[in-house]
Amino acid sequence: MSVLFNIEKFIGEHITGRQESLLTQDFNTYHLTFQEKIAGNSVLVIGAAGTIGSSFVKALIRFKPAKLVVVDINENGLTELVRDCRSLADRSLPTDFKSYPVNFGDPVFEKIFRQEGPFDIVANFAAHKHVRSEKDVYSIEAMIENNVLRAKKFLDLLTQYPPQHFFCVSTDKAANPVNIMGASKKLMEEVILAYSDTIKITTARFANVAFSNGSLLAGFIERVMKQQPLSSPSDVKRFFVSPRESGEICLAACVLGHSGEIIFPKLLETDLVNFADIVEPFLQKLGLTADICSSESEAREKAVKLAGDKYPVYFFASETSGEKLFEEFYTEEEELEMDRFHALGVIKNAPRRKREELDAIIADIETMFGKGGNKADVVKLLNRLLPNFQHIETGLNLDQKM
Repeated sequence: MSVLFNIEKFIGEHITGRQESLLTQDFNTYHLTFQEKIAGNSVLVIGAAGTIGSSFVKALIRFKPAKLVVVDINENGLTELVRDCRSLADRSLPTDFKSYPVNFGDPVFEKIFRQEGPFDIVANFAAHKHVRSEKDVYSIEAMIENNVLRAKKFLDLLTQYPPQHFFCVSTDKAANPVNIMGASKKLMEEVILAYSDTIKITTARFANVAFSNGSLLAGFIERVMKQQPLSSPSDVKRFFVSPRESGEICLAACVLGHSGEIIFPKLLETDLVNFADIVEPFLQKLGLTADICSSESEAREKAVKLAGDKYPVYFFASETSGEKLFEEFYTEEEELEMDRFHALGVIKNAPRRKREELDAIIADIETMFGKGGNKADVVKLLNRLLPNFQHIETGLNLDQKM
């Protein structure tokens, strides 16, 4: 892999078609507002080592917060975040900076929160984001525990020390969800918005982050470095943003949004990109051409005998549970405001349940897992809680794919 492979430049040239950030105009328009809301303030970022969380941190420190505490269970990821930020020429971490490799659901986190706070801005990026996390009831329980139950527990803590801004990341898959991950994030939206009358809360649905940690595209880099074949669905289209854009979308939603709003990027249907169409330009950037294989086994065998500029690639039709062939950011029932920002739309009327109702929902979820329910039981419960949830079940999951 050439050290001259510039991921952000590749994304702009071959995926998004944008040579500058989607948010450039809005950041110019609201530059003074960002400075007013961030400069000199105290910030807590949870899940800061992931692609979106780390991009949020890099967008944030441009505006010089006085204090920054970052938390993530990924100790190596936090190390890389610090190295990354310390290597930037145009911004720097504040003098009062601390990183903690802890889970935000653990008792030690609450000690850190109480000791280091209060915080003016709190952003939570700790989430299960993969559709593959719904393979069985155990992975589903862990996902709902992280995306919903811990989020509510943290909100109860925040009510004691309310920040000026609280942001919690969502996903485009929360709009008309067809998988349990999307349903869990939709439920998370309803949980956090139930507190929006007490805390200034916003969230954001946005596109796939190109080359994000653990993504299919990031896997392309890993596969080539290990001289393994590439594998991609042939029929799945997604909206994409760059890592930088993902952080800027979240920072704009956090600081500029009004309490209870869901922010999303204004992208057109023509912006949808087929994963398969990214493979050829990616390989060309490395001086390679695709050698299309008819099966996984053929691709693996050819990878053992790599020679010349031919590189084995296997394309397959999507057939796994919960896989949506296209993406959307909002539903027909949601009220939109499209003229406040240049690049962002706003959902104004997202449903707000009463906290008592949410307590009952969470009790039902905990009871179901306590009884050892199966995946079908989870889907049945989520169907009752979320009328728009239409789960796609095929009996296959992404762990069965190369």
